[in-house]
Formats: sequence, structure tokens, C-alpha cells
Amino acid sequence: MFCKYRLLYSLLILPLITNRSYSFNQYSRDDLYRYREEVRQMFNHAYSGYLEHAYPYDELRPLTCDGIDTWGSYSLTLIDALDTLIIMGNYTEFQRVVNIITDTINFDINMNVSVFETNIRVIGGLLSAHILSHKAGILLEPGWPCNGPLLRLAENVANKLLPAFDTPTGMPYGTVNLKKGVPPGETTITCTAGIGTFILEFGTLTRLTGDPIYEEIAMNALRSLFQYQSKIGLVGNHVDIVSGVWTSQDSGIGAGIDSYFEYLVKGALLFNKPELMSMFLILEKSVNKYLKHNDWYFWVSMQKGLITLPLFQSLEAYWPGVLSHIGNMNESIKSIHNYHNVWKRYGFTPEFYNIIQQEVSTNRESYPLRPELIESVMYLYRATGNPYLLDIGVDILKSIQHSAVTSCGYATIKDCRDHSLDNRMESFFLAETTKYLYLLFDPDNFIHNRGEHGKIFKTVSGKECIIDGGGYLFNTEAHPIDPGILQCCMKQSSQTDQKNFLKHNVRILHENVESFKGIISNEANNTRNDVNTKIFEELTELEKHIKTKNKKNRTASITCDNVKSDEVKSFRKIMKNDICTLNDYIEYIFSQRETICENHRNFMKNIKQKIAYLKEEIKTFKDYLLNKTEFTGESYDPQFILERILKQRKYTSFESFTNLKLLYCKPQQYIQRLSFLGQFFDSS
Repeated sequence: MFCKYRLLYSLLILPLITNRSYSFNQYSRDDLYRYREEVRQMFNHAYSGYLEHAYPYDELRPLTCDGIDTWGSYSLTLIDALDTLIIMGNYTEFQRVVNIITDTINFDINMNVSVFETNIRVIGGLLSAHILSHKAGILLEPGWPCNGPLLRLAENVANKLLPAFDTPTGMPYGTVNLKKGVPPGETTITCTAGIGTFILEFGTLTRLTGDPIYEEIAMNALRSLFQYQSKIGLVGNHVDIVSGVWTSQDSGIGAGIDSYFEYLVKGALLFNKPELMSMFLILEKSVNKYLKHNDWYFWVSMQKGLITLPLFQSLEAYWPGVLSHIGNMNESIKSIHNYHNVWKRYGFTPEFYNIIQQEVSTNRESYPLRPELIESVMYLYRATGNPYLLDIGVDILKSIQHSAVTSCGYATIKDCRDHSLDNRMESFFLAETTKYLYLLFDPDNFIHNRGEHGKIFKTVSGKECIIDGGGYLFNTEAHPIDPGILQCCMKQSSQTDQKNFLKHNVRILHENVESFKGIISNEANNTRNDVNTKIFEELTELEKHIKTKNKKNRTASITCDNVKSDEVKSFRKIMKNDICTLNDYIEYIFSQRETICENHRNFMKNIKQKIAYLKEEIKTFKDYLLNKTEFTGESYDPQFILERILKQRKYTSFESFTNLKLLYCKPQQYIQRLSFLGQFFDSS
């Protein structure tokens, strides 16, 4: 059978890979601007249609012009499209939508959601909007970029996903309930992409908030997954996250695996992690050896490398873009030429295309307005300037305009062969497809900054960092992250930084003081513990201060002279008058962590005995905040899982990468910038 495939492959696919035309159109700047404005109109039509007919549902149904909830019932399209508004310069609408999201959207709902989709679309969208918000002239909170309403929302959603990672292998479940944790009876089978697509969002959260848990669990999952590769260096499609046994052993670069490869490369670039690039290069070597056949990538068995499915998937069109990140332009152009030929044949790329038979696979005829091909085209054009890539972009734009437009939006192509339509417009059409098209035709967009300019930004702690310096890395949902901003919140060490960090964490306590009082009150009744009664009284006093907040959301203070508590006076003395109110004292107690208290060891030795009785209450409070109750049985403590990961280090770092040739390659603006700033793979 394998020999038969090889023979058919040689005979049938030869025209596709040899009939390359190198004659392409020439585009003036005015031509590019004209196409750019057409894309802007496309976005506005779809976006307005969503607002008018679908909001507050997750998605627009473009044939019936109504809405439907798909991924979580939290106005997903609105969140996913936020940073596209900034990239297209619609700052007024961005400001309006930010107010809507921060005031009305609630993630504390009894809803089972995809951990993967919620991360890339919601957390990614909120983080990118937070990072770019200064460009829209929005009023920034003190402490930005280490503080802000969109960042808090992203952190809140991430906290609701954390229970999924509390597994024997560190690889996450695929589904979590936003209110109750991992559902009972949830399958332990997760796809590879659902395990390896968190480091960009979670690493960014750690750099902005100072909380290490997010980056640690994302890295732990990546290291764990890498340990389970086959003897020939391939990964399968689905794995049991409890046992580590592969339940689907087809290996490819497409659906179920795709963004795992993408995040190894982008995570290495964004966070200066040679370990991740090393993982990718090892896996890429096996991909090229077993999957690659004349610039196509087949699906093979992960154990022996034998062909199982001679298919091209629409999702695989991201691969040339990933290769462009490491400077492999030759292979990128060859593959994208094949993918473009499929597009030209049907007007779109079907979900599955049988390379041997040169036809659309049965029941895989649709094109849901996917962005992967235009994504790679945009990357490659910025890297090479090859006008052939603009031809591809124009083809994509014309096809969508011709066949997918409806009276209120753009519809999924149900069948690429006859261009019939389906009643769905996924959120990624506004988050990715229109964004990449716009960036292809907008040579002056700030995203394309190659490091020629930037701004020196001074944080409230006095730390200086460079923002708007280019080098943006996109997550797999096309949400851009500015690597310079991530430097603004790192290495906080001053007392001012510590105080801000404490206040950031204790905000949760302020919002949940009533519920916490109930927990303490119940405990006091059950145990007849006088200490619990005292804490209840302190919380009651704290609540009074919270209720006196003014319109600017600032808590009214007590003057230091009026404080009678000996503990507070002692605390004030140690902190050198930086914090002096009972409110601040309780804030410190309930958010204390060893890392924050390193400079106050002498004080902690004296105070630990006085607050020992709070440990169980703090644990109960954390469990309450994460709504980790009836679904999981055992209490869930994010601090515990973090400490366990750091202590056990079951999956050690993989540090074999020594080839720094990327430092000498300038195909992409972020490689050039990171090298110039000395941030890329810092050997120190």
C-alpha cells in the first residue's frame, strides 16, 4: 500500500509542485492602501453585524442575522475583536467596548468551557487589549502595565483554568467549569495542542502580575509533553493526561497538534527560552524526515513514521509562518505555493484535501473563514517583500468578498466546491483573518516596527523599560504581545513594588469580604475558637472601610495616630511607615507569601505565631475564590501546586540548544529587534 501511494504521489502531484509561475503583479503603495481600506470595510460590516444582531451572544449567525453562544456565553466575539480595533485605528470604539467588558461581562458562571479555546481567545484577547490600551488614549490605572481592569479580568479567567493542570503529569484536562472546576467524569484525553498552547498567555500573565504560577504550570506541561515523544521523535494527536499513554498515534503538523509547534518557537522568542527552541528543532528534524514529501506534510504513525493519511489540512497553512520565525524562507515559500494552488482550484482551502487523489475529502469540504493561509502570507511578505505573496492576499480577499458576504456579516463556506454557505461566523474571523489581511496591505502599521523607534516608559516604582519598540509576537489567535512591556513589571524589589503587589492580590479579598466573613463565622461557631471571632471582628471593621470607598475606588484611610492595635503599630514600624492602617495590615496578612516577605524575616519570626491560626482560613478562602468545591472533592490550592512543581521538578529543563544562528538572521522584525537589544537568548 505504501509503494502504491508513492507511485500515485509521484505521478499525480507532480503538476502541482512543478508548475510554478514566477510572474506576478506589481503593487504601488496606493494599491496597498486601496486593499487595506477594503479589508477595513469588511471588518466593519462583520463587526457592526455582530453588534446589531448578535451581541451579547458569543457569535453572529450571518444567514439568519441573530446570535448564538458557542464557547462560553461571555460575548466572545467582542473580546476577540478588541485588539483588531486598535490595529485598525478605531480608538473610540475600543474605549467604548473596554468599558462594556469591564463593567458587564462575568466569568463566574456555571459553564463548561474548553481550556484551550478560553486561553487563546479570552485570556489572549484581554492581555493584548491591556498591553495595547495605551495606544488608544484610554485612561490608564496607576501601576500600568502591571495593573489594570483588563489584566485583572485575564488573571481571573486564568485562575479558573488552573484546576485543569492539577494532574499527575502536569498536562491539563481539556474542559473546566468556570464556577466549579474540572467536571466529574471529565475525560482524561487531551489533544497535543490543548497541552502545549499556554506559554505565551500564561508567561505574559506571570511577567505582568509577578505571580510565577502561570508560567510554571505552562512550562511544566510543555516539559511533560516533550518527555512522551516517540523513539523517532514524533508526538501523537491525543494523550491520556493521567497515564501519559497516547490514545491517538497519528502524527502531523495540523489539527490537534499545530499550535504546540507554534508555541515552542514563539515562546522561545518572547521569553528568551533556548529550551523551547531546542525542543522545536528536535521535533522539526523528525517532522522533516518522516512527514515531509515534496513540500507537503503527510500524517504518519508516531512510532514508525509510516504514512497513514496523505492529507493537507487547511489548519496546516500556519506552518510556513512558523518556519519564517526561524529564518527558513526557502521551505516556507515552497509549501505556501502548494497551499495557494489548492486555494486557486476551489476559491478556498477545504478543511481536508487528499493530496494523492487531488480532491476534497468527504465531509471535510468546508472553509470556516480560517486565517492560517493569510497568516503565513503576512509573515512571509514582511520577511521577504516577495510580491507573489500579495497576489495570494488579493486572491483570498476577493474570494471572501465574492462568496462569503451576507447582509449582516460573513458566513462559513459550507462546501468549497459550490460555495454554499453555513450559518456561522466564528470569532476568529474578526480576531485573525481580517487582521492579517489588514496588516498585509498596511505597510505603515505600528505592528511592523522593526525596532527603529520606541518609547522609554517609567513605571510607578521608577523602573524604566522600552515599549512600542516593535517585535510583537502573536498568539495563535492573532493577539499581539509587546515583548518590551513584559520587562516593565519584572524584578520588583522595592518597598513600593511590594506594597503595590500586595494591593493587587488583596483586591480579591475586598470583593469577597462578605463571603469570607461567612466562612470565618461558621468556623467560629463550629470550633468555638475565640481567635476566629477576633478575625471576624477585624473583617467587619475592614468591611466598613471598604464601604467608604470614593468614586475613584480608593479606600478611606485611618490616620496612623489613631491606630491602637499593637500588631499594626509593629507592622508599621517594620514597613517604615509605608503601610499604617488596619486595612493595610489585613491586606498584608491575607496575601502574604514567602517571596514577598524575604526582606522582613525578623518581623515574620515574631508574627508567624500570631497568624498561624489563619492558615486553614486562608486555604478555605482560596478554595472559595476558585469555586473549587463539589466537582473536585479535594481542596485546590494554586500555591500548593506551584510549590509542588518547584519542589519536585519531575520534568527537568532541556537545555541542549547551542546554535545561535538566529542572531545573524534578519528575516523577521522581532528577531532583528531582540538581537539588537541583547535580549535574545541571553547567555548570562
